[in-house]
Amino acid sequence: MPDGGAPHVAAPAPTRDLSPRNGGWARTRDRVEHYFDRTATRTWERLTSDAPVSRIGETVRRGRDSMRARMLARLPEDLRGARVLDAGCGTGQMAAELAARGADVLAVDISPALVGIAEARLPGGLPGRVRFQAGDMLAADLGPFDHVMAMDSLIYYDRHDLARALGTLGSRTRDGIVFTVAPRTPLLMAMWHAGRMFPRADRAPTMIPHAPAALQKALHWAEAPGRLAQLGRVSSGFYISQALELTP
Repeated sequence: MPDGGAPHVAAPAPTRDLSPRNGGWARTRDRVEHYFDRTATRTWERLTSDAPVSRIGETVRRGRDSMRARMLARLPEDLRGARVLDAGCGTGQMAAELAARGADVLAVDISPALVGIAEARLPGGLPGRVRFQAGDMLAADLGPFDHVMAMDSLIYYDRHDLARALGTLGSRTRDGIVFTVAPRTPLLMAMWHAGRMFPRADRAPTMIPHAPAALQKALHWAEAPGRLAQLGRVSSGFYISQALELTP
């Protein structure tokens, strides 16, 4: 349980820059921003609310609720005194639940439109505090954290950019990073190849499936310290996601 003091931050590996290479990370980040901030804002706002959605949307909503609960189960029930980064906060569901446990939450998303929705939805009277910010979750000025939560916000990056991103976050985090990836299932691999063959400007950015063993190797190559643990998979209709945790 956090002791209420300032988080202790381990020093990054001195022999290699852990930051993602600007080319791959920045290009993907910009596509994600364009999609969620301009193309899919209203769809995402509806999906993450109580409004009626399609049957497919219902399966995605249930899957996301289940995954969020699985991730939150890795953190203490009492987060008073803990500083937590909600990396890719979307419309703010994770941030609200963290604040309900008493955490001091910095909720960051690349989409200003989604951040605006999250701010408007945040309930009053929470024991913790939430500060929302539009921008890059890897920005150096965000400071240190006790925990990082990244639900479905890293699923569009190749394993090398993902490993470097985890290394960057890990160098600023005391207890660990709980995050999700798209698992390498036959269905998701088929969808990935189809998306590469038939790109479309208004389509969601393509998820890149990952196998934990290959990601652990990429972390080693990136000299990103830590141990990777599998936390389980959620499959609900079109929502398929694997929870992982990187600890020091």
